[in-house]
Amino acid sequence: MIVYGVALLSFCTLFGMYTGNLLGELLGVNANVGGVGIAMLLLILLSNLSKKQFHLDTVSESGIYFWSAMYIPIVVAMAAKQNVVAAVSSGWLAVIAGVLAVAFSFAAIPLISRFGGDRDIEQEVK
Repeated sequence: MIVYGVALLSFCTLFGMYTGNLLGELLGVNANVGGVGIAMLLLILLSNLSKKQFHLDTVSESGIYFWSAMYIPIVVAMAAKQNVVAAVSSGWLAVIAGVLAVAFSFAAIPLISRFGGDRDIEQEVK
C-alpha cells in the first residue's frame, strides 16, 4: 500500500525537521540545521529495515520504495529553488559564482570520464 510509504515519509520528515531545529538551537543558529539530511538518512535506513524486519507484502514494499524514491528529487528541487532565490537576492556576485560553478562542472565531465578507463557500459549492465 502506498499509504505505508506516505506514513514513513511523513514520520521521517517530521523527525528530521524537529531534530534539525533542535540542532540549530543547540548551535545558536535560528535555522534548521541538517533536518532534510537527517530525514533522508532515516528514510533510507527505515525503508531498508522494513524489508528485513517487518516482512511486508510486495504491495506495501512497493509503496514504501515509491515514496522513498520520490523524496530525494523533491528535496533536491526544493533546495535548488531556495539556493537560486538566495543567490539572486544576494547580488550578482553570487549568481556569477553559481553559473561559473555549473559551467566548470559541465566542463569537468569529459576529464573525469577519461579516468574511468575503457570500460564498456553494456558490459557493466550485464
